[in-house]
This record gives sequence, structure tokens and C-alpha cells, in this order.
Amino acid sequence: MGSLDGKVALVTGAGQGVGRGIALALAGEGAAIAVLGRTEGKLTAVCTELRERGARAEPFVLDVLDTERVPETVEAVAERLGGIDILVNNAYTGAYGPLLTLSDADFEKGFRSGPFAAFALMKACHPYLKRDGGCVINLVSSAMVRWDLRTYGAYAAAKVALRSLTRTAAGEWGRDGIRVNAIAPHATSPAYEKWQAQHPEEAQEFTTSIPLGYVGDCEQDIGRAVVMLCGPDARYLTGATVPLDGGQANFD
Repeated sequence: MGSLDGKVALVTGAGQGVGRGIALALAGEGAAIAVLGRTEGKLTAVCTELRERGARAEPFVLDVLDTERVPETVEAVAERLGGIDILVNNAYTGAYGPLLTLSDADFEKGFRSGPFAAFALMKACHPYLKRDGGCVINLVSSAMVRWDLRTYGAYAAAKVALRSLTRTAAGEWGRDGIRVNAIAPHATSPAYEKWQAQHPEEAQEFTTSIPLGYVGDCEQDIGRAVVMLCGPDARYLTGATVPLDGGQANFD
């Protein structure tokens, strides 16, 4: 018996990296998983992994930038899997660089894929989440409190907006039995591994600055923490931002 037996989790950006790790961890505790993302092949591969572990998993192709398709996709998930109990807003597509190098479209894209997409998914999932005390996990970033925001400005701004949305929904939806929390993870995702390969010295300095001494594993360090946040042991926790970064960031 897993702590999430009978639950249905919708995870965006679940075709790789942190989203995949969260999906695997949730499935390991008995949840059925709606695997959402842009690339059908990646979604199918993750669903195969999940099914090999004995979980029920279904792929749903969705680019979260296309918010008009969110309601119909959420409805399809609920119909195929029997409801939605957990929503994980992980997908993000944005731009990085000095502010003066970014176009208006570059800056806007992070907001559209971050807080705008999360807002659309949260609204569409709300009727299902409130049926049996559901929960929402929004992925933010320690870039919000980074000591040097150069090149991270657009990314951090979108994540700050998502963190504020998390707090607001926690306050408004608590009476519906819905808990809404955010996590700020460091993880060995494909994007991190690419950056590490391109900037080995900076990556080493980054790892050294983490008190626990390593960058987290997508499933064991990030996914398992999400399991805890979605399970009964965290039933009184809502509106929080949980840093999953080995102690590096200061959120005070």
C-alpha cells in the first residue's frame, strides 16, 4: 500500500528531467499519472517506465503555452483516469540573458509558460481537486532570491509571480480542502547537465556552494519530497515555498 494509492496526478513537463522524476516518485506511492508535455515520444517513453513499475500512466500532448487547450486536456485526463487529485506545474519555457538583450516576446514567454499556464491549469483542475482534498505543487526557483540576478531577471520575475499565485490560491482554496505549495529545486536535469558540460568551472563552484555538497536527483531528492508534500504527513502545510536545494538559498 502506497501513501498515494487511488490518487491521480497530472504532471506537466513530465517527459524528462524533474517532471519525469516527480512522476516516477508519485507512481511509486501508488498514484496514477497523467504525463503531460510537448513531445509525444518522450511522454510515451516515460509512460512505459511507469507501467513497468506497476503504475497506471497515460500520455497527453500539450504545450502549456497553448492555454486555450488546457480545459479540454484537463477534462480528458479526468475522464480517462477517473479524476485529478494532484497537479504539478513543472513545465517552463523562457529566456535567459541580460535584460537589454531580451525582446518583449522573450520576457513574456516565461510568464506565459509559468504563472499564466499554471493559473489556467489550476482553474481547470479546481473542480476535481476539491472533491477529496487535492493538492497543487508549483515549481519556482532559488533564482528568486539569488545574490546576483544578472542574466536571470526574466526567469526570476516569472517565478516570483508563480510563488505569489501559490500563496493566493492557498489562501482562497483552503476552505475547499485544497493545499497549494511551491518547491524550489536544484536537480540534475538535462538542462542542468548541458549547462554543466558547457561551464564546468562555474558548475563546480555552484556545487561547492551547496551545503550538502551535491545537486539533487530528480526522483530521489525532488520527487520523493513532492510525495511527502502531497501525502497525509503534510496535510497541514499550505502556502509554503520549500527549498529543495541542499541548503544553498536563503528564503528568509
